[in-house]
Amino acid sequence: AAWSGTHLIADHPQIAARLRTLTRADRITMIPYGADALTDEDVDPAALAALALVPGEFLTVIARPEPENSILEIVSAFSRSRRGCRLVVLGNFDDNYPYHAAVKAAASGEVTFPGAIYEHRVVNALRRYSRAYVHGHRVGGTNPSLVEALGAGCAVIAQDNHFNRWVAGERAQFFRGADDLATLFDRLLDAGPVLSPWRDASVARHRARFTWER
Repeated sequence: AAWSGTHLIADHPQIAARLRTLTRADRITMIPYGADALTDEDVDPAALAALALVPGEFLTVIARPEPENSILEIVSAFSRSRRGCRLVVLGNFDDNYPYHAAVKAAASGEVTFPGAIYEHRVVNALRRYSRAYVHGHRVGGTNPSLVEALGAGCAVIAQDNHFNRWVAGERAQFFRGADDLATLFDRLLDAGPVLSPWRDASVARHRARFTWER
């Protein structure tokens, strides 16, 4: 496709760099994903009621439950200590699939698995009212869920790689593995108002790069 396509679209600078090893730079355009901005006025906290969640008292993970998305590392790190809040992990889990079973086995009683949720009203509320959004994707260019978290003003905790660093910006929090993330959780979950600058940084990053107009 890189050799024969009329023009190539990359969704991330690193993808564009990869394509430049195959063809001329003038045949490539980089266009990342966009997302709507969300404020408290745009989101109904009552959407959380069915999940028995309280605004600001949970963290959210939205990802396919596959090893490349660090779900096991996230759940294990969160479950090492009592956190006083919940970790909400969206996605379809099948106990017959060994990786899914391992994730659930690693989970403390503070981890919730509500399944895959596609209703925008609920997903928007989960993003907007979460204490932080945890993003474990290791590959894949610009990830739409991470962009949407920025638009919702989430404090972002992301797996440390060049894909996520470009999307989330350097003011997000980054982790390498479960030990690193557990230490981050220890520090961040008692941070309270300290999280506000990270939320502001997400809003600024979204406005600078990921509005639909841009």
